[in-house]
Amino acid sequence: MKIKFVEIQNFRKLKSCRIDFSDKETVFVGANNSGKTSAMDALIFFLKEKQKFSTKDFTLSNWKEINEIGRLWIEETDVNKVDFTLKKWEKNLPQLDIWINVDDEEIHYVSDLIPTLNWQGGLLGVRLRLEPKNIKDLYKNFKTAFDSSINATEGAQKLNKGKKISLKLWPATMWDFLVKKLKEDFTICTYILDPKKITDDILPQKISVDSIPLDNDVLRGLIKIDIINAQRGFSDSNSDGAGSLKVAGSLSFQLREYYEKHLDPFVQPEPSDIKALQAMEDAKTSFDFKLKESFNSALSELELLNYPGLGNPSISISSKINAIDGISHSSAVQFNVLEEDGKISDCPLSLPEKYNGLGYQNLISIIFKLIRFRDEWMQVGKSLKQSSNQTEKHKFEPLHLVLVEEPEAHLHAQIQQVFIRKAYEVLRNNTLLHDKKQFTTQLIVSTHSNHIAYEIDFTSLCYFKRNSATEGLIPTSTVVNLSETFGKKDETTKFAIRYLKTTHCDLFFADAVILIEGPAEKMLVPYFIKRHLPELSSCYISLLEIGGNHAHTLKPLIEKLGLITLIITDIDSVDKNDKNRWVSVLPEKNKDYKSGNDTLKKWLPGKDSIDDLLNLEKESKESSNFPIRVAYQFPIKISTSDGKTEEVIPYTFEDSLVFENLKLFKELTGTGLMKKMSDAVNKKTVKESSADMFNALKTGKKAKFALELLFLKDPKELAIPNYIKEGLEWLREKLQFKKVDTNLNKERK
Repeated sequence: MKIKFVEIQNFRKLKSCRIDFSDKETVFVGANNSGKTSAMDALIFFLKEKQKFSTKDFTLSNWKEINEIGRLWIEETDVNKVDFTLKKWEKNLPQLDIWINVDDEEIHYVSDLIPTLNWQGGLLGVRLRLEPKNIKDLYKNFKTAFDSSINATEGAQKLNKGKKISLKLWPATMWDFLVKKLKEDFTICTYILDPKKITDDILPQKISVDSIPLDNDVLRGLIKIDIINAQRGFSDSNSDGAGSLKVAGSLSFQLREYYEKHLDPFVQPEPSDIKALQAMEDAKTSFDFKLKESFNSALSELELLNYPGLGNPSISISSKINAIDGISHSSAVQFNVLEEDGKISDCPLSLPEKYNGLGYQNLISIIFKLIRFRDEWMQVGKSLKQSSNQTEKHKFEPLHLVLVEEPEAHLHAQIQQVFIRKAYEVLRNNTLLHDKKQFTTQLIVSTHSNHIAYEIDFTSLCYFKRNSATEGLIPTSTVVNLSETFGKKDETTKFAIRYLKTTHCDLFFADAVILIEGPAEKMLVPYFIKRHLPELSSCYISLLEIGGNHAHTLKPLIEKLGLITLIITDIDSVDKNDKNRWVSVLPEKNKDYKSGNDTLKKWLPGKDSIDDLLNLEKESKESSNFPIRVAYQFPIKISTSDGKTEEVIPYTFEDSLVFENLKLFKELTGTGLMKKMSDAVNKKTVKESSADMFNALKTGKKAKFALELLFLKDPKELAIPNYIKEGLEWLREKLQFKKVDTNLNKERK
């Protein structure tokens, strides 16, 4: 039994989305405020913590229609004309559809979920919806509260001799009313869905407004749900406050919880527990005797005050020894820091847990929670015996769903990777689990870490994509299930996966991506941004060096993600030589030259003629369907020493940079390619300079050239090559629009 996918509607930023679950780990990725937390909270609230809902969990743009329902209720004076159905409510209500794949041998678990007698096995669907408990009662409560506020306001105006009162009493709108009354008037209702009505479109399945919700919690006993929240506190090593002992993230706290549920010898003791219990009883007897002796003198002094006297009880001292008290202090867990040959020395040195690094504390805490979740599920140790209901004590849920939010807190890169590699193994480390199919575990992780994304099969990634706000609405998010993109077996997909594995998946968390040609651009473009377009420095931009012959392989992924993308590449003009082979040439117009750049030919702008590329308007270098633009060399005007102006067409990034900074390069000295470029700009004509640069670049070391340039000159003195400047200005415009769009109507993640 596995969860195949869930569909979320009207929950915060997630107006409507489908999230595919992988068989083992599913990882939520995406830029900040893209909806990952919304998805995790939707799962948590609907499946476990159902009392946490508030009005802010509705998609905010939906309140316009919900408030309209309230307005109509107020204005309608004939109660018989009021619509008491869910028809106007249902398209605005938060809901979670969960689809479970059931094998034939598991049908006995889901007898309450089978939609019809014709069901042939496979998928079963359940809708959990937050809706009014009783619309007539909601109407009555809202109308009473609203009328009361109106009457109070009108009464106050009479007392003030008709002077208008600007104060608005509660409730002004349905939103205002439900801020206080949501928990009283709303509840989670469960409906069975029809697998035959599943479509590829992410649209909620229609159910009749007269559908009767199920009376019982049909998922109880079917799915065990455990949660590790994102915000885990750890006590400060400099703080010894009483509250520090109760920090849920501490290992001491974890150990105490585990002990109480699985190990406590006082709970239905077994023969193996008797020895420990006898030792504690002997210690108690001995300690009580010592207490009696020690307090005897002090208690006898009470006799001077005539106590106990007549009719008053006497005082005796008796101890209570509880093993759990032995680890209820801040130094219960110690880390040994001095060992000899792997063994603790005769004079051990150790430190309390709060003196260990926060990263290790977090890692240990998370792993121990996973262990505890697994053992509770499998009813390991005393947890099996503590069940008061004997009919349920041996009943195991067939599915264990574990939700972990942002586990990367305080963890450095390598530990993040170790965690995600081992977490699922920990959850399956039981003899009843391992590779057995009787019980299923699914781990859901939300993260901002490219290191965690790197370790996961890309088909297990769910990318949360921010959408621009449409008129009158707020920005929302959708989900791109990358199983659809990376599930393909073609060579382009294989190359994209291999490439992303070398770049640590930055683009899954970026606001925008810049694809660049080579190492020189990778070194200098960030300096251009920092010095000349500082607005871009505050954006989360992923800079990927991939080259013109390979950038187009990322086209399916980038278009699927909808990322704002600038491709900085070279025009790469080529012509056939006398042996009919394509060779590089200096770009010129009207020569019938072609471009050897696959990105320009196969992606944007989809042309291979140098003349077409050079004559293209800048608006035509942007995709008509996606926020993607290409930037490549185009003609620039050069002022010669005799006062004339000549046009030159650069071939690559390096000669473009030189032509934009002629005066500077005439004064530079250096070695290798730097010297050749400096010599070239001092030629008599622009044509000679261009030819010398072209020849120098055939064998020149471009990365060394960029490093030497950074060493010799402050990058702010360098003018940006015109084609790159044009592209970066487009990127700035796109990101500024996105920023304004996002800030217009902020909503919880």
